[in-house]
Amino acid sequence: MNNLIDPLLDASQKGYPHHAPALRRSEIAAQGWNVLNGDLPLPLAVVRADSLNHNLGWMQGYANDSGVRFAPHGKTTMSPQLFQRQLDAGAWGLTFATVAQLRIGVQAGARRCVIANQVLDAGDLRGIQALLATHADLRVLFLLDSTAQLALIEATAPAKAFEVLLELGTDGGRTGCRSADEAIELARAARASSAVVLVGIECYEGLGAKGDSAADVPFAQALMDRVTAIALQCEQEGLFEADEIIVSAGGSAIFDLVVPALRPALNRPLIGLLRSGCYITHDHGFYKRMVSVVNQRLGCGNGLQAALEVWATVQSLPEPGLAILAVGKRDISYDLDLPVPIALCALSSRTPQPTPAGWTISGMNDQHAYLRLGEQPAGLQVGDRVALGVSHPCTTFDKWRWMPVVDADYRVIDALVTCF
Repeated sequence: MNNLIDPLLDASQKGYPHHAPALRRSEIAAQGWNVLNGDLPLPLAVVRADSLNHNLGWMQGYANDSGVRFAPHGKTTMSPQLFQRQLDAGAWGLTFATVAQLRIGVQAGARRCVIANQVLDAGDLRGIQALLATHADLRVLFLLDSTAQLALIEATAPAKAFEVLLELGTDGGRTGCRSADEAIELARAARASSAVVLVGIECYEGLGAKGDSAADVPFAQALMDRVTAIALQCEQEGLFEADEIIVSAGGSAIFDLVVPALRPALNRPLIGLLRSGCYITHDHGFYKRMVSVVNQRLGCGNGLQAALEVWATVQSLPEPGLAILAVGKRDISYDLDLPVPIALCALSSRTPQPTPAGWTISGMNDQHAYLRLGEQPAGLQVGDRVALGVSHPCTTFDKWRWMPVVDADYRVIDALVTCF
């Protein structure tokens, strides 16, 4: 546990000071490092403590106030330190996408875990069984969406039946049963199987989100109406094998539209389980746009805040209107949208300023980003520092093995590691 939560960091890890000695994570805060003082090499991904703390409290509070439990998706950060923060904030459990991710979560202390994915490989199934055998208080649920998957599970002859959630999908989407008939037939097959125990029903709405209430409200309503109808039929036929039924949904884009339907009127106790993940650092792009609409629907003026930034050096001003930043695809997300310039700090300064509104990133290479200055160069010089906001935090986290956590003045007050 110590090496997972308090690992040894050193200069072999990107962003760590070149000449600093190897240190435990818990020793980092005492070094007095400041990002804007040049104490750490750039590029560097940092997490702002104030916004991180706000998001942890805001999202857990939203779930509590809505009468649902929260199992945030761990794949966003794969950070044991953040897993512990989420559990300490009140999370019911954690969600993962793979058995390898699950193992890290269990080592970090999670004892209620959802794999929001189909598990069917014999090695993965044995891995779950081994974890369950080692941790008597551990509960692991995963998704079931086909009789073919069920047959592969049965072929392993598990010593203990796996807890599964029946997954509903949408046409053209990812996994999940497409029709009610298909879902009910699979639920009946699961009920007849000794290899699984059907404990609830699940869906994922995020891929259909548009960031437009006129489209998102009816889409989410139709999906959750299907979930409710199938849950009711499963209960009527006695297909669930649990004292407490789980109904789960929820990404980070339109979570507010599925939460009201996570507690359908069943005759036995149930848990409505929300699984948002990107909320913990939010972003300056995709989720900022999506959640701004959520804020409007909730009437919330102080919702999630962007906590993740990547700082980079201006390494060249090769032509008017163009700056080349020493940061690229190996350092920052580019899968949904290009990064967003958010702050500028001159080499001689320690106080960042907002970037001019016209600045944009037009492209990236492995180690370079093209910052277009438009008509507002703002006196930018080689050696100045620029902060970039991300769009979709998941794929920035997986580019860094550690990140400093900073206060409002960019003093390093903590650190986190990732386990991708």
